[in-house]
Amino acid sequence: MNEAKIAARRWWYIMPIVFITYSLAYLDRANFSFASAAGINEDLGVTKGISSLLGALFFLGYFFFQIPGAIYAERRSVKKLIFWSLIVWGGCASLTGVVSNIPMLAAIRFVLGVVEAAVMPAMLIYISNWFTKSERSRANTFLILGNPVTVLWMSVVSGYLIHAFGWREMFIIEGIPAVIWAFCWWVLVKDKPAEATWLSADEKAALAAQLQKEQEGIKAVRNYGEAFRSRNVILLCMQYFAWSIGVYGFVLWLPSILRSGMEMGMVEAGWLSAGPYLGATVAMIVVSWLSDKMQNRKLFVWPLLLIGALAFLGSYLVGANHFWVSYGLLVVAGAAMYAPYGPFFAIIPEMLPRNVAGGAMALINSMGALGSFFGSWFVGYLNGATGTPAASYMFMAIALLVSVLLTLVVKPAPRQPHAQVA
Repeated sequence: MNEAKIAARRWWYIMPIVFITYSLAYLDRANFSFASAAGINEDLGVTKGISSLLGALFFLGYFFFQIPGAIYAERRSVKKLIFWSLIVWGGCASLTGVVSNIPMLAAIRFVLGVVEAAVMPAMLIYISNWFTKSERSRANTFLILGNPVTVLWMSVVSGYLIHAFGWREMFIIEGIPAVIWAFCWWVLVKDKPAEATWLSADEKAALAAQLQKEQEGIKAVRNYGEAFRSRNVILLCMQYFAWSIGVYGFVLWLPSILRSGMEMGMVEAGWLSAGPYLGATVAMIVVSWLSDKMQNRKLFVWPLLLIGALAFLGSYLVGANHFWVSYGLLVVAGAAMYAPYGPFFAIIPEMLPRNVAGGAMALINSMGALGSFFGSWFVGYLNGATGTPAASYMFMAIALLVSVLLTLVVKPAPRQPHAQVA
C-alpha cells in the first residue's frame, strides 16, 4: 500500500471542502467591519459605543454554543451539523442587509454567532478523524487559512460592492454562497474514513490503525470534566482569550483604523486591508510546515505572538503622522498573529485522548470567542473615545504579550506508552 498516495488523496479531496466551508463562515462574520466603515452607523442611527457592541455581539453568541456544538459533532455527525449551520448563517448574513433598526441588527449578529459557534470545533474534530499527528498542523492551517484568505479577497470585493451598490446589497450578496454551498457539502462529505467510497479497504484500515496507535501514547481521561480541569487546558484557555483580543480587535476595526489614519475611499481601504492577510497566508503555510517537520508546537506559537505585540507597539510609537510606516507594521502584526494557528490547534489532540479532545478544543475556542467579544468591543470603544487608533495598538500589544507568557508556561503532557483510551 502506498502511504504517500493515501495522503495525497485525502489532502486533495478533503482540504478544499474544509477551506471553502470555513472561508464562507469567516466572510459572513467579518464583512460587518466594512459596513461599519461604509455608513451603517449613520443609516441606522448607531452611536460609536453601540457600534462597537454590535460588532462584538457575534462573539457572545459564539461563546455560549461552542461546547454543545462540539459534543454533537464528536458523538453524532459533523456533516449534519455543518449542513444546517451553513443554511442558517447564510440566511442571517443576507438578512443583515434588510435590517431597519438597532434591535434587529443586534439580534441577527447574536444569532449569527450562535449558528457559527460549532463550525471551528466541528471542523477540528473532522480533521482529527482524517489526518495523523505528522500532518495535523498543516491540515489545521489549511482550515484556518479560510480566515486570512477570505479577508484578503473579501476586503477587495466588499469594497467594490459597497462602492457600486451599498452596504445593504453587500450583505445580501455575500450571504447567498453559504446557502448554495450547504448542498455541495452534503453531497461531498463523509464523517469518517470508514464511510468514504473513494478510499480502498486497505487504505481505510491503514489510516485507522495509525490514528489508533497515536491514541495509545496519550494518558487516558475519563470525561470532559477531568479534561476541562487539567492545568494545560486552563492555561490554553487563558492564552487563547488574550490572543483573540488582538486578532479580532484587528480584524473588525482595520478598515476604520486605516480610514482614520489617511483620507481614502472604501475601495482603497479594501485594498490596503488585504495586505496583512496576504502576509498572514504565506506565514501560516510556512510555519505549519516547519511545525509538522520539527514536531515542536510551542516554538511556533509564542515567538510569533511576541513579534505581533512588538509590531503593534511600533505602530503606536510611530504615530498617525507616519501612515505608511505604521501600515507596514500592521502588516507584520497581522501576519504574526495568524501564523501560529495551525501549531496551536495541533497541541490539544496530542495532549488529550479522542474521547475528550473535541470538547477541550471547543472550550478553548469558546474562551477565544470571549476574548474576541471583549477585544472587538473595546478596540471599537477606544477608537471612538480617543479619535485615533493609538490606544488600540497599545491595548492589542499588551494582550499579545500576555498570551506569550501563558504559552511559555504550558507543559507538554506526559506520554503513557501502554495507556488505553477509556
